[in-house]
Amino acid sequence: MIKYEEEIGKIAKNIKSIRKSKGLTVQELAYRCEIERSNLSRLEAGKTNMTIKTLCIICNALNVKLSEII
Repeated sequence: MIKYEEEIGKIAKNIKSIRKSKGLTVQELAYRCEIERSNLSRLEAGKTNMTIKTLCIICNALNVKLSEII
C-alpha cells in the first residue's frame, strides 16, 4: 500500500517541475492562481494537503490537464 504522503510528494514535485519548465516563478504562479506565494511554496514542498479545487486552479494556471500533474 502506498502512503498518501508519497503521493502528495509526487504531485508536488510534478507541479514544481511543470512550473519551472514554463519559466514561471512561485510568485508568478501564485498570482495566476490567486493564492498566497507561501501557500504555493508549501504545496510544492508537499507540506500541505491539496484540494481538488486547488489542483484544478493550478492546472488551469499552468495550462495542463489534471492527469499531467497526478
